Amino acid sequence: MTFRILLLGVALAAAGCSTQEEPANSLERVNILPLALDDSYQFRKIQQTTLDVNAAPVGRVGEAASFERARAYWGAIDSQETRRRDGNYYRFFWRTRTPSDVTVRLEYRQAGLANFVKAQERYYPGASGSRKSSFEVTGDEFLESGRVTMWRALLIVDGRIVGLTQSFMWK
Repeated sequence: MTFRILLLGVALAAAGCSTQEEPANSLERVNILPLALDDSYQFRKIQQTTLDVNAAPVGRVGEAASFERARAYWGAIDSQETRRRDGNYYRFFWRTRTPSDVTVRLEYRQAGLANFVKAQERYYPGASGSRKSSFEVTGDEFLESGRVTMWRALLIVDGRIVGLTQSFMWK
């Protein structure tokens, strides 16, 4: 019994020391890929957060939204650092039933760029099971080009789109 408690303590300590994910790769040019949807790859859940210190919250703000806002601004020591954290945050929970090299891509349009499509990618070699991918549109990109107006997320395997989810505004 004592060994199990010790093992649990070591596992929790190791999980607490895990490093933050590297920034996503921004693409200079978004290439068009063939659509080959596969039920083995699917998005399970999406979390979206928009933070803007100058925008007043609309309606009542729940505890979860307040917590997410506090988490994003945690450690900001001045107003300039707080402004750099303003932006759009996305977390996509997805899974694959077959081990494969998966690229998760977020394609998006911003208010100040009209129909120009930007993209960020994360690569997962030998991915299988459930995964989470996080993307941020913050800092100068958010301040200069504005908020994200529409987006879509893709699961890409071997140069083909095998999973897809998108905002209702995507065209």
